[in-house]
Amino acid sequence: MTHTARRIGRTLALVLPVVLVLSGTLAVTRVNWAGSNESQILTASSENVSVRAKSRAPQDVLRDALLTELQEKDPGTALTHLQREVEHRPSLAQHCMSIARALGRAAVEHYGPAKAQSYSRPVCDTSFASGVAQER
Repeated sequence: MTHTARRIGRTLALVLPVVLVLSGTLAVTRVNWAGSNESQILTASSENVSVRAKSRAPQDVLRDALLTELQEKDPGTALTHLQREVEHRPSLAQHCMSIARALGRAAVEHYGPAKAQSYSRPVCDTSFASGVAQER
């Protein structure tokens, strides 16, 4: 009798936590966390699983920020910040030329070739000027 009781106890000790976790998970997915009046029920389904967003590389984040700055301010400000970021984070130096070329191309699109060329300076060699020349 004691052997059977131990066996049942062990089985419950293994199965009960799994059942509790699963029932708790299902209960949580049915709570209206947003507080809206619409009744949305979230269900765990492999069909609706979203793909995890890829983290962006630092050089891509920097390039996008500088392109925005170029549009909002001017290419000179963006080039100054590019130079400071490369000095602050040397790992970005290998991407400096491509970022400066992208800034040069964007400057031509936004300001025209003559004005874009007036912002040219030796940041990352002459990559900004190269980007301006490519867009002419």
